[in-house]
Amino acid sequence: MLNVCFSPRYFAQTHTNSMEKLLAVAEQLQQFNQNNVKNFEFHEPKILDPEILKALHSPKYVDAFLTGQPNKLATFAGFKPWNEQLRDAVLAINAGQLMATELAFEHGIAANIAQGFHHARPEYGGSFCTFNGLALIAQQYPNKRIFILDCDQHGGDGTAEFTRRYDNLYNFSIYGLAFGYPTYERAESRHVHTKNGSFAQYLMALHEAFQKAEDWQADIIIYQAGMDCHQADPYGSAWFTTELIQKRDEMVFNMAKKAGIPIMFVLAGGYQDLDDLTALHTQTFHSAYQVYYGE
Repeated sequence: MLNVCFSPRYFAQTHTNSMEKLLAVAEQLQQFNQNNVKNFEFHEPKILDPEILKALHSPKYVDAFLTGQPNKLATFAGFKPWNEQLRDAVLAINAGQLMATELAFEHGIAANIAQGFHHARPEYGGSFCTFNGLALIAQQYPNKRIFILDCDQHGGDGTAEFTRRYDNLYNFSIYGLAFGYPTYERAESRHVHTKNGSFAQYLMALHEAFQKAEDWQADIIIYQAGMDCHQADPYGSAWFTTELIQKRDEMVFNMAKKAGIPIMFVLAGGYQDLDDLTALHTQTFHSAYQVYYGE
């Protein structure tokens, strides 16, 4: 079975789909378990100790998000108004990042039904990203080389900044919209144009990413399976069909398995209709299961 981390605490009512979709994906996978052979083993994380986050981000920013005051800083990531449900959801999600990483080291693959929050940088959050759960893994596993394969449509600029703090963190973004992505020694990217790009270019970027991961001797790959690149998304690439998204996921899982590098995956951006978005995200889990546990 594919090990999956999720807690009912992940759900929070917001003015976007970004938190609501987590519950929808979990319900789809749980329904599949009930109707078929059980493919997904669920694990429920606890709430993360906020002191851990104060080592990752500015303590002033963390305190603001935990208390709601000052409100401008507490809501800086974009979730408004601040509420305790959102606070608890974010703390549980980041606990899930660490639990899923541990499960991936143990089993070769695992997932957290959550976002990586890749736009959050050391000083503050932004663009609906509160605390950077990708950099958190590097902080909590200082003796492991953490390679981020970020396939969100927007470059992971926040994670890139964290590579300057953590020598064991490498960020590789493949995106259609740059979002101010910087280039550092262990933060690089490949841009595939939203209109003039092609899946062949995207595949080339994936192969480059895995070559970097192997050359760097990564201990684990954290895969952000973004859906905002889908052609029906407001931010999507015209050529990126549902079938090609599924092929992307299958390629990533097959390459990780072939390389013998553990992989933990999370969800990433997606802004289209919730039902359609849920179906896209759910397919990533089915693809992972088929590659690692299918016949």
